[in-house]
Amino acid sequence: MRVLLLEGINDSAASLFTAAGYTNVTRLPKALDPAALHDAIRGTHILGIRSRTQLDEAALEHADRLIAVGCFSVGTNQVDLDAARRRGIPVFNAPFSNTRSVAELVIGEIVMLLRRIVPRSVAAHAGGWDKSAVGSFEVRGKTLGIVGYGNIGSQLSNLAEGMGMRVIYHDLTDRLRHGNTEPVGSLDVLLAQSDVVSLHVPETPATANMIGEAQIRAMKPGAYLINNARGTVVDLDALAGALRDGHLRGAAVDVFPVEPASNAERFVSPLQG
Repeated sequence: MRVLLLEGINDSAASLFTAAGYTNVTRLPKALDPAALHDAIRGTHILGIRSRTQLDEAALEHADRLIAVGCFSVGTNQVDLDAARRRGIPVFNAPFSNTRSVAELVIGEIVMLLRRIVPRSVAAHAGGWDKSAVGSFEVRGKTLGIVGYGNIGSQLSNLAEGMGMRVIYHDLTDRLRHGNTEPVGSLDVLLAQSDVVSLHVPETPATANMIGEAQIRAMKPGAYLINNARGTVVDLDALAGALRDGHLRGAAVDVFPVEPASNAERFVSPLQG
């Protein structure tokens, strides 16, 4: 049985395969381009990937022995699930793999946005000196609106409540709420009440551009938007416009509709500048 692990998957995964008796384990530090992936996947029985590897119909046509795909990520958007299903290849994900990591990142982004840490750091490096508290706020007492109350959203609510934030959420599925978190009846209600909106939804046709011009303008003036979900969820042109005209005070975005294939490629976004 041949095992192929791409994109620098953790040592513990390789150790588990070895402990289970798999001796033919190949590990590569990065994703492969299509041609290299097609060659590598031929003869592979078990494939482990992260988010950069695109396992599409063309790649699966070369998977002559593949019996399972493990996505070391929350989502499976990088895999053509219909093509895998037709070939009888099960695809697994890791829904809790980065739950705490993302929740902590959002908390850090909230503090940095409300305290204006980034622009003040940039100014200090350029020789500026701004000790004023104008435009800076504590997170305590602010309202955090979570869109998508799944594993990450619920973990985030616990951390935010511990910092004194009021937390509300909107989800299409009835979820068990944590602590004093309160559900709201619609996305519009959440947007109107929240000082900070954080998105935690999957990439589906229903979530494509779910935060567009109308939704951004429905947010409180001076609010903040955080997207650590999927790049297709937010209309970046609309977000850039709201930041430039001051309707929104700030935003933190960790995912984009189009991302460079490697660190060597140039990154371009409407949010730049």
